[in-house]
Amino acid sequence: MSRTYPIYQAKAKLSEIIRQVKRGRMVTISERGHDVARVIPVVDSEDFDSRIRKMIDGGQIIPARKPVIEIRQVARRRGAVKRLMDARD
Repeated sequence: MSRTYPIYQAKAKLSEIIRQVKRGRMVTISERGHDVARVIPVVDSEDFDSRIRKMIDGGQIIPARKPVIEIRQVARRRGAVKRLMDARD
């Protein structure tokens, strides 16, 4: 559940906003009726794979369908890009 505060009110109630965020709630800050910022809880000690899995489960990212290809750095020599493109054919 999210609550929205206008900027002037958020400045006056910062302690209250922090308490809400500590309880796991998200707080939105608005300016002239438009959302401009979100204050969200920090997730502690979650490893990279767990975060990716959570984003996939939440629909925020979609896993690649094709296997990931290895990307090699192009040498900075004359004709390097042409050689790279020729090698891809």
